Amino acid sequence: MLMQTIPLPQATETDDDAGLARRAARADVSAFEQLYRRHHLRVHGVIVRLVGQAGAQAEDLTQEAFLRAWQALPSFRFESAVSTWLHRLAVNTALMELRSRRSRPWQEDDDDALDAVSTPDTVGRAVLGRDLERAVASLPPRARAVLVLHDVEGWKHEEIAGELGMAVGSSKAQLHRARGLLRARIGETA
Repeated sequence: MLMQTIPLPQATETDDDAGLARRAARADVSAFEQLYRRHHLRVHGVIVRLVGQAGAQAEDLTQEAFLRAWQALPSFRFESAVSTWLHRLAVNTALMELRSRRSRPWQEDDDDALDAVSTPDTVGRAVLGRDLERAVASLPPRARAVLVLHDVEGWKHEEIAGELGMAVGSSKAQLHRARGLLRARIGETA
């Protein structure tokens, strides 16, 4: 409510991402807030695609990614764009969540879990994007992570295997599995 009543300072030419990041690294909260407003949707989107939950947990992970960004900004070396760095922080945050899920006593990677998810709405082409999002979200976590990292983020199997702690062949197998499950979920024939 407070943010709605206080006018935000207008962006100037010097308020590019790098300039904002430099100011935020010196504990300028308003500069960091501007970075957050510019990039939170993209950060949230990659987290949702990787962990498959658009609810409170994805919001929590988004906040965690930005908290890590705030803490790491003083050591940011500006060797890449701030947006690229934030994106990578988001991916790392989501991957850490996926790794922590593996250590839990229950196994989320069960094919029976797919049966509990309702069949996606295939009423028309207009809802195909939403159906695809639902289908991706219904994938088992490791298959979903490999699919998103490979097909959406453009990672190579070697990179995926290293990040997820699996063999390159397992990454390829998970991608094949994910694509097959997606075809089945959205009703395509291969």
